[in-house]
Amino acid sequence: MIGALTLILCCQLAGELVVTASGLPVPGPVLGMILLFLLLLVRGGVGEDLGRVGDALLKNLALLFVPAGVGVVVHLGLIGREGLAITAALIVSTLLTVLVTGLVMNRLARQEAENPSGPEGGAQ
Repeated sequence: MIGALTLILCCQLAGELVVTASGLPVPGPVLGMILLFLLLLVRGGVGEDLGRVGDALLKNLALLFVPAGVGVVVHLGLIGREGLAITAALIVSTLLTVLVTGLVMNRLARQEAENPSGPEGGAQ
């Protein structure tokens, strides 16, 4: 179990190091999660220990939001000053997400209508 938690934290650390060294505009933990995903693809799956650690983290996920909540309270003045920009960014990104999702679903629905038997060419 310690090994699985160490693996998760090492992937996060690797993500942080890559972001710091390269200046990528991506949060280090996100890159670490991508690295962990790639590692799991190479290994061929999630081991029993890693699955248990992941389940334990998910069961206590609310605790992981406490530092973010404290950060919001600490920077409440900044959020107040930049409220209009934050609101605009949220609205535009939400609209773009809905638009892209709709376009992708429309395209997939058209492909399914043109080829209802699936990608293998046989009946399912």
